[in-house]
Amino acid sequence: MRITPIKLQKQNALIDDYRKQHPSISEHFDYDPYSEATYHTRAQVLQQKYIDREQLTEALAGMNKRWDAPEAVYRNINRLKKDNSVVVIGGQQAGLLTGPMYTINKIISIIQFAKDQESRLQIPVIPVFWIAGEDHDFDEINHIYVPEENSLKKHKLQQQITDKCPVSTISIDQSAAAQWVDNLFERLTETEHTQSLYRTIQNCLHQSATYVDFFARVIYQLFDEEGIVLVDSADSGLRELEREHFTTLIKKQREISSGVHTSLQQLSQKGYSVSLDTESDDAHLFYHEGDNRILLTRDDEGNWVGKQNEVQLTTEEMLEAANNHPVLLSNNVVTRPLMQECLFPTLAFIGGPGEVGYWSALKPAFQAVNMEMPPVLPRLSLTLIDRHVEKIMLKYGITGDDAVNYGAEADKIKWLTSQSSPPVQQIASEVRQAVAGVHKPLRDIARETRTDLGELADKNLYYLNEHIAYLENRIMKTLEEKYVGELHEFDLIHNSTHPHNGLQERIWNPLFWLNDYGVYFIKQLARKTCSFEYDHHIVYL
Repeated sequence: MRITPIKLQKQNALIDDYRKQHPSISEHFDYDPYSEATYHTRAQVLQQKYIDREQLTEALAGMNKRWDAPEAVYRNINRLKKDNSVVVIGGQQAGLLTGPMYTINKIISIIQFAKDQESRLQIPVIPVFWIAGEDHDFDEINHIYVPEENSLKKHKLQQQITDKCPVSTISIDQSAAAQWVDNLFERLTETEHTQSLYRTIQNCLHQSATYVDFFARVIYQLFDEEGIVLVDSADSGLRELEREHFTTLIKKQREISSGVHTSLQQLSQKGYSVSLDTESDDAHLFYHEGDNRILLTRDDEGNWVGKQNEVQLTTEEMLEAANNHPVLLSNNVVTRPLMQECLFPTLAFIGGPGEVGYWSALKPAFQAVNMEMPPVLPRLSLTLIDRHVEKIMLKYGITGDDAVNYGAEADKIKWLTSQSSPPVQQIASEVRQAVAGVHKPLRDIARETRTDLGELADKNLYYLNEHIAYLENRIMKTLEEKYVGELHEFDLIHNSTHPHNGLQERIWNPLFWLNDYGVYFIKQLARKTCSFEYDHHIVYL
């Protein structure tokens, strides 16, 4: 395994400026995440912060016991009881078989950075992964992409969910899920790892009641030695710890909402695009009624109402729910970071580009509840290239940098046209230009003779070009049939390194590399040290 850093060419302006710590964006955060001094300062600040470590570790131990967490996890939970211990934290939804590779990349980022900071600070630094179990968009997580012919297609789990309920409460349809796994493995090439991988996934599935359970168990099969502590944000035990913090969020709602709304307007005026839509009257809290999770807003009278008028609550009723029935409440994308900061001694938050984007609007929210925003560090971004794909890239002279940034479609077309001498497209273009030149005197005479003849002459040229294009396409089609094997190789490069014209980590699931290489390659990655200052890394397996 070798790892090479590269520059991404199509980055969002916000994340690009943030990596450079440009003042226009860095002023929206409290810390420079790339300064070593930041984490010494942050660790000292956290020594003054009260964390209910006994209750927190008790809640963590309880939910991890449910997932049969490895011993390394319990050791880290116990280390969290120490007054000087801190955490590096990040999170994601509970995707099937971990979801896209960016989830794995984020966990690896958390583990690597926690290990690095523990060495530098000489205090316990615990890696923590926050599972967004309270999220309710099942369609976002109910599939993975699988290679099929020359493309990638969704392999979707056929379980119908009608209510907008949190993923942590969705019971697994064991029959449908088992069939989904079986169908998936039928598409894999048999290797020395396939049977073991299949048994592991089926065991995880059968021991899980919900998709959060399934996610957690799979993660612990991949990271059984690294001590990553998983947290289900929807866990009832965790909710009990959040009582007083919900009270604070309710009392400070107006300052939080107006501050974030104003911050987003400022970012927009600077030309930054943030994937976060808010209004000044958004409550940024959910209320749970039955299986439904209802997003709240504030009306003119100050009541807390559902966006579709599903419920109406007074502030006193909201405070009563927070104090006596906290399971009725949950956080949205704005208040979840605040709740994380209330519960954990956060040395650093690890986020993807989108998360860094919406965190840029949250400084006023942290100020409203008298807290600093923790250092926000962009996670590692990785593309995996196996030996077979690398060999094909070398064959056609395609670099890893170009493959990740642009894919291989342009290279494929260029190569195919070069297989005729001279190239088909070049000759077709020259013929069109020559025909237009030869045809021009005839068009001029036609226009001078009569207007409608001029229009007829233009149409005549159009038809001539159509015939040339038809012949060009037929020649190209014949070449495609002749070189189908070579074109498949270009498609393989493209789908592996630039699928759907984007980053691999947003589409590919780790299953296919696990089938080829076993769990070892993930363990290797977790033990490596990658620089967080680079946009992206290519990992040659």
